[in-house]
Formats: sequence, C-alpha cells, structure tokens
Amino acid sequence: MKKADAKVFVKVIRMVKNAQTGGYQFSEQVMPADEVDKALAAKK
Repeated sequence: MKKADAKVFVKVIRMVKNAQTGGYQFSEQVMPADEVDKALAAKK
C-alpha cells in the first residue's frame, strides 16, 4: 500500500570512465526522486 507521505525512490545509473584503464564502468545509486537533478548535475 502506498501512503501519501511516502518518498519515491529511483535508481540512477551513470557510466563512469576509469582513469587507469580507460574503460567504462557503471555506477548505480538509489536515491529520492527530488535529489536526482542535483546528483546528475554534479561531476564526479
């Protein structure tokens, strides 16, 4: 059952380049939906 005050969570998958090998890896995070824009805007 969903409650009116429950938070909505989403999974964010980013492709990150490995500096040592030059290959790409996938980074997965589960976060509240309202923080997704801030997380994607930040460069890591």
